[in-house]
Amino acid sequence: MGEIVERRNRSVDLDTFRASVIDSFVPLETSIAPDTDFEGYIHGTSLGQVQVAEVVASAHTVRRTPRTIRASDPGFYKVGLQVRGYCVLTQDDREAALTPGDFAIYDTTRPYQLSFDDRFRMLVMMFPRELLRVPPTGIAELTARRISGRQGIGALVAPFVKDLGERVFDTAPAVAVHLNDAVLDVLAAAFAEQLQITDSLSLESRHTALRVRVGSFIEDHLSDPGLDTAMVAAAHHISVRHLQKIFEADGTPVGGWIRERRLEQCRRDLLDPRHCHLPVAAVGARWGFSDPAHFSRLFKTRFGVTAGRYRSAGGALDQALD
Repeated sequence: MGEIVERRNRSVDLDTFRASVIDSFVPLETSIAPDTDFEGYIHGTSLGQVQVAEVVASAHTVRRTPRTIRASDPGFYKVGLQVRGYCVLTQDDREAALTPGDFAIYDTTRPYQLSFDDRFRMLVMMFPRELLRVPPTGIAELTARRISGRQGIGALVAPFVKDLGERVFDTAPAVAVHLNDAVLDVLAAAFAEQLQITDSLSLESRHTALRVRVGSFIEDHLSDPGLDTAMVAAAHHISVRHLQKIFEADGTPVGGWIRERRLEQCRRDLLDPRHCHLPVAAVGARWGFSDPAHFSRLFKTRFGVTAGRYRSAGGALDQALD
């Protein structure tokens, strides 16, 4: 992930803006109409693994092409909330026309285009695809689909993200780690709702909706040491075999997903000042790891360092681990 460019209220020329776009996001091609003037800026910050950027600029087009994907393909999702002006997002043979309050998701692993025909302001969130607790098969059906910020869960997401864009740049690091999780949670809820209510989606998406419900159940019960494949299947009145099949599309077995989510929660708590008094083993126990030695081995295997060293470094190892 590129170094976020921190310019606010300081417009730059087109060449500088092009470089800022690449540094802040992924390699993109930026163009303007002939014989037109350009001004704009990008201002961004990091909430853990979620990057938040405010983009303000005059009319232009950005494209993610096969060439730029070959140059760098880190595997991110991006979510754009239109705050001012108008945008047309194109991906996967779909087109989303965004007006203020609307948002949409797009995938940096495939070509896309954003076209702005006048001055605009957009808030963009970018994060590794695996952090969004909605199966990739479901998100693939939602790319470049307009989600209204005036109804359903979208009516909660739009003002939340807009307010975040006003306040996030002055947020303390200890608070940022919680905002990271909050952003991912509200986005997952909005996309899960779309998978259940969009008539044009396939039968497969209803299976995806079940996957989302299963994922939510797992999140709610991570602290229970008894959480396992059988417990999850029973709670959803399906067989273990059916549950395993649901997870096959993601390439991660149910048990592996539970373990990964527990380790991520432990990683977060190790950086949280509110839990600094807890021994490392107690942090593991909070998230269902009842055996301290087992937790220690799993954490080191996943993150490359012991939990104690990770805590002592205060998260400074994250960039090296990425």
